[in-house]
Amino acid sequence: MNLKLNQYAEKILPSAVYKKAQPLLSKVEGALDGDDDTSVSRRTALIVFSIRIASAAIAYFSQVFLARWIGDFDYGIYVAVWVAIVMVGGLSCLGFSTGIIRFISEYRTAKSFSLLRGVLYGAFLWPIFSATIIAIIGASIIYASGDLIFENHFLIPIYLSLICLPMFALQEIQDGSARAYDWPNVALLPTFILRPLLILCVMALSIWLGFEASAATAMIASIVAVYVAGIVQTIALYPRLRKAVPKGPKTFETKSWFKITIPLFLADGFYNLLTNVDILILAAFVSPEKVGIYFAAAKTLALVHFVYFAVKAASAHRFAAYNAAGDKQKYEDFIRETIHWTFWPSLALALVMVVLGKYFLMLFGPSFAIGESVIWIMTIGIVIRASVGAAESILAMSGKQNHCAAIYAGTLLLAVILNIVLIPIYGLNGAALATTLALSVETLALYITARISLGLHIFIIPKRRNDTLTQETAK
Repeated sequence: MNLKLNQYAEKILPSAVYKKAQPLLSKVEGALDGDDDTSVSRRTALIVFSIRIASAAIAYFSQVFLARWIGDFDYGIYVAVWVAIVMVGGLSCLGFSTGIIRFISEYRTAKSFSLLRGVLYGAFLWPIFSATIIAIIGASIIYASGDLIFENHFLIPIYLSLICLPMFALQEIQDGSARAYDWPNVALLPTFILRPLLILCVMALSIWLGFEASAATAMIASIVAVYVAGIVQTIALYPRLRKAVPKGPKTFETKSWFKITIPLFLADGFYNLLTNVDILILAAFVSPEKVGIYFAAAKTLALVHFVYFAVKAASAHRFAAYNAAGDKQKYEDFIRETIHWTFWPSLALALVMVVLGKYFLMLFGPSFAIGESVIWIMTIGIVIRASVGAAESILAMSGKQNHCAAIYAGTLLLAVILNIVLIPIYGLNGAALATTLALSVETLALYITARISLGLHIFIIPKRRNDTLTQETAK
């Protein structure tokens, strides 16, 4: 910036006002222009959050249009299949979507460029292969079972959705690689801006050309969008990687990589199931229309989730880098900062959604307004979860990925039991209550695990002074 924020403010503000505002302006200027790790992370988090805000608006209104175009019944079918395939797409990476962030950060810190080249090469090829195999197996199982597992109206959308799996896997790896290099635009714009825009545009074009407004047509539009967005991301990422990674031989430590990524795969798998199990179980108990209403309520709360996502995207690789460098003070200070970055904006946005959620839901149609109570219940769980920040990233990037897997496995089991018990009794509110209770247990488990295994106090409320003095005396 040619004219610094402080200088500009001094020119336009009264002297007394400028003197009071100057400390805050200096902090803002440092976050915008600073090149230290904290400033870069803040700036990255701001970029990520801005992209997710824009994405939320685009995705939300695209879902509104889809719901109105194809009707409540087909919309419920579409979202149930879409949620399932996005989840499977992430799992088909076998943990490399998270592992690649840790590997890149550690190898860059240690200047182990041959290992860096090897892991980039392997991480990009293996998930595509595994996703293709999963898609073939999935299609074979569905074909062999006919309508024994799924009702007929789900079959065609499911078959179509499997086509997306290889590109989903590639995009997950590309996203992690770009985040590890602090390239949030490359990581997120194709997936969160371009893809939902393309789904909306292709669907609108299909209806205009006379194709049936159905769940199957919406899934075809999604296939086109996924592949176009993935190709655009590939074109944007690879030239940057060629410049960032010196040329030379590749070293493969496949055994040690999988030793790390398999627990991450389990953790990611349990986490993805945990965040989507309510919708999947709902689909078994209620009509597609009700599934669509619940999904719309969850989408309405996406804005609150994006704070956590933004902080996680901006900070996960730095947790790994600081831990690898042995800089304990910087590591702990950065963790405390990221918890504050997560909690307070999440709380503010959650309060906004509690007040305005009903009106957002009514955009989908009058029948969707009954999802307001779902928003109220789920908001509690989201705020509780935000109180420990990106705790699972801290554990995973600090070599405690096994602990993450165990926590998510236990929480998932609890969520499944709670959903099965509560949905038949309370319907949509039962699913929301099950999710909130599971998130609360997960939060407590993450905090206790970090405290015991890493000696870290990962919580929005700071430690009591007596606890701190006791620890310092012990040292």
